[in-house]
Amino acid sequence: MKIIIVGAGIGGLAAAVSLHEAGLRDVVVYERSTAIRGLGVGINLLPHALRELTELGVAETIAALGVAPTSLSYFNRHGQRIWSEPRGIAAGYRWPQLSVHRGRLQLALRDLAEARLAEPIRLGHRLVGVAANPDGTETARFATEDGEVEATGDVIVGADGIHSALRALRHPAEGAPPWSGLTLWRGVSRIPAFLDGRTMIMAGDGEQKFVAYPLSEPDQDGRMLVNFIAERRAGGTGDADWNRSVDPGPIAELFRDWRFDWLDVPAAIAAADEILEYPMVDRDALAQWTFGRTTLLGDAAHAMYPNGSNGGSQAILDARTLAFHLASAGTVEEGLAGYEQARRPAMTALLAGTRATGPERVMQLAAERAPQGFTDIDEVIPLAEREKIAADYKATAGFLPSVLNERASLTPQAEASR
Repeated sequence: MKIIIVGAGIGGLAAAVSLHEAGLRDVVVYERSTAIRGLGVGINLLPHALRELTELGVAETIAALGVAPTSLSYFNRHGQRIWSEPRGIAAGYRWPQLSVHRGRLQLALRDLAEARLAEPIRLGHRLVGVAANPDGTETARFATEDGEVEATGDVIVGADGIHSALRALRHPAEGAPPWSGLTLWRGVSRIPAFLDGRTMIMAGDGEQKFVAYPLSEPDQDGRMLVNFIAERRAGGTGDADWNRSVDPGPIAELFRDWRFDWLDVPAAIAAADEILEYPMVDRDALAQWTFGRTTLLGDAAHAMYPNGSNGGSQAILDARTLAFHLASAGTVEEGLAGYEQARRPAMTALLAGTRATGPERVMQLAAERAPQGFTDIDEVIPLAEREKIAADYKATAGFLPSVLNERASLTPQAEASR
C-alpha cells in the first residue's frame, strides 16, 4: 500500500512515523515549503498524545525537548486563583503532559521520519489537484519550481494545516477560516520562575487573557524559558499574516495593570525577542473527511481554537488512529471508514466545546459573577461546578485518566503485510 502524505507539520510527520511502525512502509511525505525550519512557539502535548508517542517508541526523544508541567491553574484578571488541578503523572495518568517548543518538536519528528522512511521528504511541492484512477488509486498533482509533477498512491492524506489545499479541493465553497474576533500574540521569554516553576497558568476572561507555561527548568539565577499567549478582543478582520512579527512594547502596554505578586505579565511580554500575531480562527466541522481514497488529518480536518491546548495532541491521535485502521482493516476503504468513524464525530464535539471556551469557562464565569474579584471562590463558582467543567472537557477530548489509562492500544497486533 503506497500512502502519500501532504504536509510535513506535526500531524503529517506523526502520521508518517505511525504508518511506518504499523507495517505500512511505502510512505512519502510532500511539503509545500522548501525547508522545514521548525518555526513557532510553544505547544502542549497532553497525556493521550504522550501515550501514543510512548507506544511509537519516541517519547523519550520528545520528552528531552521540554518540561512536564505538574499542574494547571486558572486565575482572573486580578491574579486571584479560580481553579487548579494536577496534570500528567500527578493527576493519575500513566503518561506525563509535556510543554515543548513547537519548532523543536517538528524538527524531532522530521528527523525520526527521515531516519525511518525509505523515501526522503519531498520539499517544495504544493498540492494543486487530485484525481481518482480506474484502479482505485489516487493521483496528486504538485506545483514545483521545475513545473508540475504527479504522484500516485493507494491513499492520499491531507495533513496540510488550517489552509489545507486538499480540504479546499474537496470543499471548494468553504472560504476562509471564520474569525472569533480575538487576536493572539505568541512569544517566548526568559523570566523569573513563577509559582512552583512547573505550573501552566491561564489568567483573564473572554475579553482578555494571558497564558504562560515553562519550556525549561529554572536556571541557576532562578529564570526559565516561558511560552506565552496574550489574547484580546479587538477590531479587525481576522485576515492577518500568520507569521507577522510585531513590537512587544504595545502588547505589553495592553496588559500594563496585570502585575500580580507571583507574575509580572507586562514584563514577561516585553522581554520577548519576537512576538508573532495571529487571528484566533478555526474551521467549521465537516460532514465528511474522506472522498474515495483521500482523507484529512489534524488541522486540515478539525482546526480549533487553542482553548484546552489540544490541537497538536489531537493531530497525533489522528495519525495513530489512521495507521491503526489502515493496518488492521481488510481493505483500504474499510480502513479509511474506520478512521473517520473513530475520529470525526469526536472532533466535531471537541470543536463545539472549544468554541464554548472549553475548560477555560471557569474564567468566564468568574468574570461574569465577580468582575471586581472575590474573597472566596467557592461563593462565586462552587467546587462541584468547577470540577464538572474540568471533567466534562477531559471526557470530550478523550483524556479522562480512568478512560485513557484503560483504553485499548492503537498499536496493531501484527504488522500489515500489504
